[in-house]
Amino acid sequence: MTDLSYAENQINCVTNFQDLVSTPFHGEVNALCWTRKLIGDFSEIVAALELNENMAVLDQEQLRELQLSEEGQLAREILLNDLKVLKAHGASPILNLIKCYDRDDSYPFFPTDVYSYHVDRSPVPTDTFLCTYHGASSEILPNSQGEQKVLVPEIREELKKLYGGADEGFESFLSEYFFDLHYRAKPKAHPINLGLGHLWRIAVDHPESKVLPCLHRAPNEKAGENRLLLIC
Repeated sequence: MTDLSYAENQINCVTNFQDLVSTPFHGEVNALCWTRKLIGDFSEIVAALELNENMAVLDQEQLRELQLSEEGQLAREILLNDLKVLKAHGASPILNLIKCYDRDDSYPFFPTDVYSYHVDRSPVPTDTFLCTYHGASSEILPNSQGEQKVLVPEIREELKKLYGGADEGFESFLSEYFFDLHYRAKPKAHPINLGLGHLWRIAVDHPESKVLPCLHRAPNEKAGENRLLLIC
């Protein structure tokens, strides 16, 4: 697994699902990782699935209908079990096959797509779970190594020009268009690659959160290699 020393105060590692969902975030800790070395051939599942668009949501019936080798069947059982335990926990997991995400070019000086470091926000208490089984893995950035883009003077000036309204409505504008969710890495920052097979739980910005939300982003995909990602 990727070296976590640059964020050792932010990440806790656990060895089972129950600890993953029940261990509270506290202090600087806003990311939990169930470290796993998965068996099975996930590349066989990816190769067996046809992807005609940039991204598709896979359902359990699709998975069960695949004709797979013994190694592929082992991988499929892991996927189905991960979906099962997360649903039993009350989450709504989605399994995505991804060629690439749509890029946001609405504001050239400020992309708001998932390739930008960002935090998730919710009006109710919740967490984000994610696991990459195949392809490039997601990244998180230690909070101390990121800065909110809307606070960067030159970016803020561009946003004010885009807004063009009264000063008292500017902060609401930033929130409405999700600008305030995005961050950039500071010089010499060390992003953490989340690796393959590990199931992560990361903190979300919500009214009852006692910790900072976790900065994360989607990776640049590897050419010709689709990603298999669980997220909720």
